[in-house]
Amino acid sequence: MRVSIATAPGGTNPNEDWVAAAPTLAVVLDGLSTAGLDTGCRHGVPWYVAQLGGHLMAALAEPGRPLADGLAQALDHVAALHPGCDLGNPGTPSATVSILRAGVDGFDYLVLADSPIVFERADDYQVVTDLRVDTVVPELRAETERFATGTPEHAEAVRRMVEAQRLTRNTVDGYWVAASSGEAAQYALTGTAPVVDVCAVAVMTDGAARLVTDYQMTSWAGVFGILREAGADGLISEVRKVEATDPDGLRWPRFKSGDDAAVAFCQLP
Repeated sequence: MRVSIATAPGGTNPNEDWVAAAPTLAVVLDGLSTAGLDTGCRHGVPWYVAQLGGHLMAALAEPGRPLADGLAQALDHVAALHPGCDLGNPGTPSATVSILRAGVDGFDYLVLADSPIVFERADDYQVVTDLRVDTVVPELRAETERFATGTPEHAEAVRRMVEAQRLTRNTVDGYWVAASSGEAAQYALTGTAPVVDVCAVAVMTDGAARLVTDYQMTSWAGVFGILREAGADGLISEVRKVEATDPDGLRWPRFKSGDDAAVAFCQLP
């Protein structure tokens, strides 16, 4: 398959999204925000996603290896890189994971948390995503929407929400993300999409997908039109244009005025 990729930070802070691709593989990661809370790790989220992404690409170089097995190995290898950090801290650096691998008969996929993979078919779109995080502490999520983005009140509300979310992170009653243990891989959504039905695939973080999911400024058909005409960079630029019309989050309440975004656009030959 032919893959084009792009990623960009949502503001002045370092980019916590990560994307890479090979002729048969695309990997997209979205590092979870710390909201200024302690993580128990001296390395930080950008370091974590770069290490996890690189180890994932290496682990999945073997074509027939199950994606969940490769993710489990990569998670354990990255954990071994920083044994001096407190990996038991509930805020230890973590990330969503979305993987697409092209095979002879179909596309294997893995999704852990809310970075979607969208399959374009001749007559519809299939979205694979895991929104379990949205069911956690809904009252605190609603509280963040009461304040304008960027205000001290909003920042404090987000901090309280993240602090509460951490207590349910990677638990059977909560939601699962890539963190410090390979166990999380077994909770990912996995499957295979028959290649005969697929025209193209977009793998992206929620910061790019929100043009449809949150802002509802276009459809998935519109997203694929932008990707074909302007590429992955063009889709992120379109997201930024929309966000610029609502910098305070009054029309579209959100945690950040602009979120980091990453996209891998995969087209069949």
